[in-house]
Formats: sequence, structure tokens, C-alpha cells
Amino acid sequence: MGRSTDMARAKARQPKGMKKESDGIALGDERPKSEGRQEQDAARREEERARALRGASDR
Repeated sequence: MGRSTDMARAKARQPKGMKKESDGIALGDERPKSEGRQEQDAARREEERARALRGASDR
């Protein structure tokens, strides 16, 4: 898969995780709150990986 596609996918996952987290906060439920944070963290790691791969190929 293309690096720009990987970057876009990672960026799209972050708001989804933020929504889960905010729903958990609003409902007072730790499970969606925790899942949302995990999803955001995973998206950040994917974005960093895509950015690193893109940077390595630009050299």
C-alpha cells in the first residue's frame, strides 16, 4: 500500500478514537474511554511509521 494512503488512514483513525474517548467520558464508562485512547495511540504510531518510511524514501 502507498505511503500516502497509510498516512491518510492513520489520520482518519485519530478522530474515531477521539469520539470513542469522548463518548466514554460523557457516559462515565471507562471501557470506551480506554479503547478510544488506545485507538488514538495506534493511529499516532501508524502515522509516525508512514512518515518515517516516506522520509527514508525521499533521501
